[in-house]
Amino acid sequence: MKKNLLLIVMLMLSATTEADVFPFGKGSLTVTTVARNAVRIQYAEGQAASDLPDWLYVKHDAVKSKDVKVDVDQRRLTVTVRHRGKAVFTANRHQLVGGEATLSFASPRDEYLCGLGQFQDGYANVRGLSRRLTQVNTQISLPMLLSSKGYGVLWNNYGLVDFNPCDRSVRLVRREGEGASEVVNVTTTEGGRQEVRRRNVYEATIDVSAAGDYALLLDVGQKMARRHNLVIDGRTVIDMQNTWLPPTTSAIVSLTAGRHTVTAELSRGDAPVLYYGRVKDETTFRSPVATQVDYTVFVGSADDVIATYRELTGPCPLMPSWALGYIHCRERFHSQQEILETANRFRQEQLPVSVIVQDWQYWGKYGWNSMRFDEEHYPDPKALTDSLHKMDIRLMVSVWSKIDKNSEVGREMVAANRYIPGTDWIDFFNPEAAADYWRNFAQRLVPLGIDAWWQDATEPENDDLAGRRVNNGRWAGEQVRNVYPLLVNKTVYEGLLGAGVERPMILTRCGFPGIQRYGSALWSGDVGNDWETLRRQIVAGLGVQAAGVPWWTYDAGGFFRPADQYTNQDYIERMLRWIEVSVYLPLMRVHGYMSNTEPWNYGPEAQQIIADCLKERYKLLPYIEECAGRIASEGYTLMRPLLFDFADDPVALQQKYEYMFGPKLLVSPVTEPGVTEWKTYLPKNRGGWDDYRTGRHYAGGQTVTTAVDKGHIPVFVRK
Repeated sequence: MKKNLLLIVMLMLSATTEADVFPFGKGSLTVTTVARNAVRIQYAEGQAASDLPDWLYVKHDAVKSKDVKVDVDQRRLTVTVRHRGKAVFTANRHQLVGGEATLSFASPRDEYLCGLGQFQDGYANVRGLSRRLTQVNTQISLPMLLSSKGYGVLWNNYGLVDFNPCDRSVRLVRREGEGASEVVNVTTTEGGRQEVRRRNVYEATIDVSAAGDYALLLDVGQKMARRHNLVIDGRTVIDMQNTWLPPTTSAIVSLTAGRHTVTAELSRGDAPVLYYGRVKDETTFRSPVATQVDYTVFVGSADDVIATYRELTGPCPLMPSWALGYIHCRERFHSQQEILETANRFRQEQLPVSVIVQDWQYWGKYGWNSMRFDEEHYPDPKALTDSLHKMDIRLMVSVWSKIDKNSEVGREMVAANRYIPGTDWIDFFNPEAAADYWRNFAQRLVPLGIDAWWQDATEPENDDLAGRRVNNGRWAGEQVRNVYPLLVNKTVYEGLLGAGVERPMILTRCGFPGIQRYGSALWSGDVGNDWETLRRQIVAGLGVQAAGVPWWTYDAGGFFRPADQYTNQDYIERMLRWIEVSVYLPLMRVHGYMSNTEPWNYGPEAQQIIADCLKERYKLLPYIEECAGRIASEGYTLMRPLLFDFADDPVALQQKYEYMFGPKLLVSPVTEPGVTEWKTYLPKNRGGWDDYRTGRHYAGGQTVTTAVDKGHIPVFVRK
């Protein structure tokens, strides 16, 4: 009888175009086929429905499909999603406890999972890894996963998300005595400043009952970290330092049964907690503020999954062609004259450039993000943009979601109650606040002829939604903690369209699923410049691609740079590798704090190498533009984790730093100093591979060693 009931359920799901609702445990399960290869599944237990708008999706109508079917087992409380008859996804836990929603699904040991956005922990395969999905500088949380087993999962929640949460934790205690100190230059929402940072050593012990792989999540206990460090039994597990780091970081380690000593050298003021748990053959999403379990399963190849993901969350508009060239930025240009002198020098040196960027502080005496240029240094911004346009160069300008309350715009916003309480951030959850922001933007900035918009710090910075209410108190900040960047970009993009801009281009420091529909490109934030940071940015960018957002880049050369950057040959070697990789990123952009990042400042040899990189980028523009057209028309992905093209090659999936750039080019970044040769794994491919520079042919399915010099990284052409 129960077997017959299951068959009836399966037949009903395959025959209807409406959402199907089933009794399920303590509540009800709603299954809606929303695309040819996607189903949305919602489990609730009778709570009042959320009054949050459906910001995530632009389309989720019920449809018929022969490609995807769902088996609901009401006895075992499992949900199995089938692709053309083959089971590819099985959820075994749908749980709601005290407003906390949990989904768990089977994840076999040979599964490769990637996505979740941009993280600084260095992991490409996130199976078994524990992560906390929040929005902060250098971290972009996109709760979307791709699997080597032929499916993807989008977790539909706007708040904080715990991915594979650990079931045990221990607080680390500070040792007595002061640690080492250092003085660093930092960027803040009030501008640049120097800060004294002291380190302390924290320690604890943990007991594990069985040997095996364990997931670790270290939470430093502050809104931003300065250092990530963890040592277990004298073995360093985590060690990462930067001026800004996310408050949590993750690792997977192998532990023997018994007691283990844990130490961490962290910043003064940290209150670290280590969460740990054994890696299981399942993957879990958990949200502490939720009214239902809500997720969408996509089936098919990685390209099929991402294409449908964009169909449902919004197609990506066509990126302007000029944005695909070289974007030159530094922190910062100080005047209109300085920008024009730099643009002219680029042309005189015959160095290609398409966009020049004005970073923060151009507002001068008028206050933070007053949406006005200080005429003492920028006497005629419209003449500036006109002059750049005559040189075929576009201007991008930094605009924040934070406004000085003492500025003209700020006083207006205060009077109208347009701020998130207790912060300087505009409350974009309030449609009236968003409208007021755009009205000022449109009146003060749009007439100047500016071409592209840098929406900085759209997290908002320092996780300022936690503990606050938004939209005139209607919603708790925790409910909508991760979606703020989506609404900022929505406001600006839709406003620009309404103002007659045909193809708005926005660069933003944070994102959320669906942000691609607003012409937005993401970048990896205020990162350092060392080799490990370079490696982690490549992995982080691939995590963004696997989560469905196609336009991404980084600060080539690193944002935080050494004081002797113009003569330090070790740094210049690293900077060149950053730039060489950036040739093969969706967007190519250089940036640097307290830096004049122009090529001629680093010596003749470096200038020549950078010139060759820029020329290579422009040589590739027809190829990149073709891929950009496919991004807009078919949901394509340009910077491609090897899972997209070689999911059946397990060795390819193990390559953390290699990726495909479009359908033809395999990029093999050089991520170590002083090398003259480099190893590259060439994935299995029937036609083999050609070396992009020498033309030498290689068979696929092997690791090859090729010569490299300072001026290029290995690239191979897929035959």
